Amino acid sequence: MRVRWHGHSCFEFGDGDITVVVDPHDGRSIGIKPPAVSADIVLMTHNHYDHNAVRVVKGNHKDFMMTLGDFDACGLRVTGFPSFHDRVEGRERGPNVIYFFEMDGITVCHCGDIGCMPGDDVLDRIRGVDMLFVPTGEVFTMPLPEIRCFLEAVNPNVIVPMHYRVGGLSIPITPLDEFLDMIPEDAVDYMGNEVDVSREDIDGMKQCWVFDR
Repeated sequence: MRVRWHGHSCFEFGDGDITVVVDPHDGRSIGIKPPAVSADIVLMTHNHYDHNAVRVVKGNHKDFMMTLGDFDACGLRVTGFPSFHDRVEGRERGPNVIYFFEMDGITVCHCGDIGCMPGDDVLDRIRGVDMLFVPTGEVFTMPLPEIRCFLEAVNPNVIVPMHYRVGGLSIPITPLDEFLDMIPEDAVDYMGNEVDVSREDIDGMKQCWVFDR
């Protein structure tokens, strides 16, 4: 499976047959480069401008906005789990959907802008996922102490931080350094912009992968 970061929370996943893009932004609105990507499927975790810019994604894609439950997307089985964008059951920033799917035998969980610990039923379904994409910028998402508890509860093979401050970003969120302070230095691996990963690569792994545009 190929994984490529397009900045902020936008990731591309591909197996040679299907390409999935999650949470596209338009770049201009948040001060960074827009994604240059074509997709078959676009998943959007919530309806905010830095996550719903489906118009920038090329191709004849099927789009899914905050879709809950099990659904089929171009033959890919996807599950959307309920969560909130804040700590008050969505009253401040609304709901958020956690997307879960399997590609090339690797399970993927993209948490969008999760703002509080999800329910036990959701944790039970995503526990032990291979790749967990989690926001670490704190301001509009879970603070780092809660992120730590979330990571301990899910216990993924690979943690991928996203939605943190980078150069040029106009959204007032925190940079990555404080999150990385929680991770053992020998468990952090810098991946560049993209990586090809197989089931064999990820078995038994416990790492934090940092992507770079």
